[in-house]
Amino acid sequence: MITITRKLIIVIALLILILVGYWSFNSTITTSKSIYKTRTVERGDIVQTISANGTLTPVVMVNVGTQISGTVIRLYVDHNDQVQTNQILAELDPALLEAQFQQSKASFNNAQVVLRIAENRLKRQHALKQQGFISPETLEIAEQEIEAARAQVSVSKAQMARDETNLNYSIIRSPISGVVIARDVDIGQTVAASFQTPTLFKIAKDLRQMQINISVAEADVGQLHIDQIVQFTVDAFQHRKFNGTVKQVRLNPTIQENVVTYNVVAMVDNEDGMLLPGMTANIHFVVTQRKEVFRVPNAALRYQPKELFDETEKINKPATQPNASRIYRLKQEKIEAIPVTTGITDGNFTEITSGEIVEGDSIIINEIVDKKESESKFKLRVF
Repeated sequence: MITITRKLIIVIALLILILVGYWSFNSTITTSKSIYKTRTVERGDIVQTISANGTLTPVVMVNVGTQISGTVIRLYVDHNDQVQTNQILAELDPALLEAQFQQSKASFNNAQVVLRIAENRLKRQHALKQQGFISPETLEIAEQEIEAARAQVSVSKAQMARDETNLNYSIIRSPISGVVIARDVDIGQTVAASFQTPTLFKIAKDLRQMQINISVAEADVGQLHIDQIVQFTVDAFQHRKFNGTVKQVRLNPTIQENVVTYNVVAMVDNEDGMLLPGMTANIHFVVTQRKEVFRVPNAALRYQPKELFDETEKINKPATQPNASRIYRLKQEKIEAIPVTTGITDGNFTEITSGEIVEGDSIIINEIVDKKESESKFKLRVF
């Protein structure tokens, strides 16, 4: 009797285990479903842009140098100072230049004295020639002497003018009105003007109008044109967008390691003075704009369901055409494939130019597996 009861208990336990395993397996099948992330089809604006980097520079910037060598003895301006045309910026030591000018001036005065003596001698020679006391050859010699004296006066005068000009060059003046961007000298520093003129100051004409020198890849330069809108940001003011226009697409390419780029110049208004020379601009050229058009996230165009619906859909799949694509709509818990034609994109959204979609449709952008499915399978492996 005890043996029969023990066997009955074992049989009942086995039946319970079988029922629990079957329930767990059946539960896995019924809960294995996907969760779809969707976005609603909406109308909005799309701006297609080209990205590039550039550097802000003044429209006109003059490097002020010196044509003579010398030691800086005075400075009249510093960084960020406003200057006017012909304003004195600095002075070089004029001692040697002054001495050279005085020497040239003395030589000029001496040449003038020699010329006057030669002129007086020639007058006396003419008088003696008329009286027959000298030969014609003697008169010609006197005329040659006066011509040589006149030439020497011209040479001395030119030498004096050159030394006077060099003396004036010891005073460095501003060639334009503007603001001092950089001062590269200090008092006591010696500057040498040899083969290349040393730069003492950098002066920008007007910082209220600036330009951006932009390097654009050759693949994108064909989409640019004069007066095209430019939007950009700078690291100093990341939350503010600045605007400008394309002024010039320069024809001279830059080639580095077989990479071809072109320099594009854009004009920017800087009335508030927030933009400074040398700032790096993150550029976006506005190529095309669309307003109030149907748009879907780019993820919706990349999404593909894990399983095709049926073989008929494979056969009836439309032929590949330019800008032809397919999105998947979730309607009443069912997936519908919708062929569409796409337009421009801004990197996040793409314009839909044609297709059987309406505003408010739920478009699938991603698919994830329900977590309950994984848990149920784990329980099944335990049993």
